[in-house]
Amino acid sequence: MSRVVVMNASLSGPARSDRDLWHAVGAGSEAAFRELFVLYSGLVYNYCFRRTASWSSAEDAAQATFAALWRRAVGGKIDELRLESARPILLAIALGECNNVNRSRRRQLRLVDRIGGAPGGAADNTAAWVEAETTMQTIRQAMSVLPQHQRDVVELVAWSGLSMTEAAATLNISVGTVKSRLSRARSRLANTPVVSLLGESR
Repeated sequence: MSRVVVMNASLSGPARSDRDLWHAVGAGSEAAFRELFVLYSGLVYNYCFRRTASWSSAEDAAQATFAALWRRAVGGKIDELRLESARPILLAIALGECNNVNRSRRRQLRLVDRIGGAPGGAADNTAAWVEAETTMQTIRQAMSVLPQHQRDVVELVAWSGLSMTEAAATLNISVGTVKSRLSRARSRLANTPVVSLLGESR
């Protein structure tokens, strides 16, 4: 899987708007790409972790998200920024990359089950990381009662902090549909501890 590592990004000078940065990225500016990465890599990574419940899988998906963006920019196929924020498009790309990572992980686990044993790799996670993964797996299990389209809205609005308009743009649906899906999800989870994570509609 392609991996993008961006370091020593320069943030000197006045901050540029997402629209200016996006236009520059589309024109092939590496400096604008680095600036966009610095701004949103944390958001993308956290979103990927919530969708995968795995730190390593989240890292792969987040890196793949920015790699995909850069490939599109270099190929002249970058999507138009319809809102003032780049968050909806970035998380739309991340959603697809998370699905790819989750499918790959499921295939790996099925293979491990067939041949026996556990996947290799260094045990370099701290106890806190393991606890966080376990907690997220528990939360995702509790949310499994929801249809996928409702979980998608919860992940964007309640967990990633997107506005209703941004979530609608990410999922390519109407704002009204976002509101109704979030309302149904909240009602479905009303008697579970997970409902406290949904917050209030915005």
